[in-house]
Amino acid sequence: MTEIFELDGSYLEGGGQILRIAITLSAVKKVPIRIKNIRGGRSKPGLMEQHLRGIELVRDMCTAEVKGAELGSTEVEFHPGEIKGGDFTAQVKTAGSISLLLQVALPCALFATAPCTLTLRGGTNAEMAPQVDYVTEVFRPILEKFGATFDFELLRRGYYPKGGGEVKVTINNIAKLNPVDITTQGDVTDVYGWSFVAGTLPISMNHRMANSAASILNKISKKVYIERYKEDRKIAPDNCAGIIVVAETDTHCILGASAIGNRDEFSEDTGKRAAEELLKVVESGACVDDHSQDQIIILMALAKGKSLVKVGDITMHTKTAIFVVEAMTEVKFEIIPSGSNNIIQCSGS
Repeated sequence: MTEIFELDGSYLEGGGQILRIAITLSAVKKVPIRIKNIRGGRSKPGLMEQHLRGIELVRDMCTAEVKGAELGSTEVEFHPGEIKGGDFTAQVKTAGSISLLLQVALPCALFATAPCTLTLRGGTNAEMAPQVDYVTEVFRPILEKFGATFDFELLRRGYYPKGGGEVKVTINNIAKLNPVDITTQGDVTDVYGWSFVAGTLPISMNHRMANSAASILNKISKKVYIERYKEDRKIAPDNCAGIIVVAETDTHCILGASAIGNRDEFSEDTGKRAAEELLKVVESGACVDDHSQDQIIILMALAKGKSLVKVGDITMHTKTAIFVVEAMTEVKFEIIPSGSNNIIQCSGS
């Protein structure tokens, strides 16, 4: 019997990030784990709906024995078995992020014994998590640099507060992840994006978001194409407005940013938020943006060989991901200053 590994869930970021990385590594590395003080850094500690469904999803994928997996629980034990292929479903009853469900399950599916199909229900576009469009258009190309990918089918949009979104993700299992060297940003070749409204919101809102964003992004490219559209009511019956913007470079870096509209903000300011975020990362010279920065830590750790990635400031989510990986594996990361940026380096296992 492998000795159980204990982890304090209140450390550093003290939120769901520790839980997601720990459960994923437990499944992939077949390490039993006990996580205490779950989300101890939050005003309302313990498992929320979204975190619980993520644990249950990975539990089903690897036939794990789990103790303490219930709403509000601050301690969970997870004893994994072999990750098997097949069809799996997770449903967050709230607008909890589908993207975060995928974040905990994707590395597990890559190392399953056969392909996996995940049917995920919840929120597709939310302010406090990557929008699913960011996951497919920015994170997926980065994942492909590691030698893996996934197919994605959007069946229904789900917005705050109702949720109700649904996607189907098909992931082929792989023998290994490849190391990456992503340290030269290069010159921007394309800037594009999507500006959308849904429900009863007028299409004029997304024109204002897109025009505002384009006026800022013209600083890095004279050709900025932002598609403007209203979601089909059959796919997106509820109200929401948002924008996703992307920059690609001649060294195949892909950088993204996004924003969701809210009642206390002019549409022009929503577009401005997304554009200024993207402008900042492009002008910094970083090769991945902050939203992908923490997600690639587990990929680097599981890749076979030495990886280097140039980023901006090291985010708290990234520090948390590195802490969990180093605690649960023999992989060690090194942060190398590079001008105003940093290079994250590790030799994966």
